[in-house]
Amino acid sequence: MRAWFEETEQAVWKSPNEVKQAYANASVVGESRIVFNIKGNDYRLVVYVNYLAQTVYVKFIGSHAEYDRVDVATIQLRSAHGN
Repeated sequence: MRAWFEETEQAVWKSPNEVKQAYANASVVGESRIVFNIKGNDYRLVVYVNYLAQTVYVKFIGSHAEYDRVDVATIQLRSAHGN
């Protein structure tokens, strides 16, 4: 996760294709959501990318089994308190 964060902080992605060029195993969901495989696909990270503002918002992070139970297109990150 730390390596992904550091790389993403430096990235200047203008399209989902540019994300795929950097991360061939990433999956593009719609125009702005990307699914990354973390730690050899043990974990999944779902983010929303705002290409114009150059911001990335984490929508979900969890085990592969947890990922299988969510709708990637609509999942929103929630705090441990449900906020």
